[in-house]
Amino acid sequence: MIKRKVVLHFPASVVEQPFIYTLAKEYNVVANILKANINPRKEGRMVVELSADDKDFNTAMDFLHARGVQVLPLEQQIVWVEERCTQCGACTVICPSNALWMKRPEMTVSFCSEKCIVCERCLKACPARAVEALYLSGD
Repeated sequence: MIKRKVVLHFPASVVEQPFIYTLAKEYNVVANILKANINPRKEGRMVVELSADDKDFNTAMDFLHARGVQVLPLEQQIVWVEERCTQCGACTVICPSNALWMKRPEMTVSFCSEKCIVCERCLKACPARAVEALYLSGD
């Protein structure tokens, strides 16, 4: 079983095609859409977590490439630097995936990188700059 977070780049010529539906129906790929910016007649970008058996996953990637969809590994990671955190909770309020949350009853900030969808809202919200974006090289 392969489970991978990737960024899909759609050219304008294919942006209105139902790729996520086709991945599920024809290739048995489970797609969890984490972030999407797709505009009709313009390029689109989608951050998804894809899960499938090895054979289905590879066949699905061939399908996407053949239709002009660029598949890139997620190259960014959010890192929480606990030592800098002032425990104000500003990041927890705007985190859409609950990767950052207030631990109760202690009322301290906690972070789960597996839940993070790299939306970067926390970067702007943190007055102490305790949240950073780490850029990684591709697979």
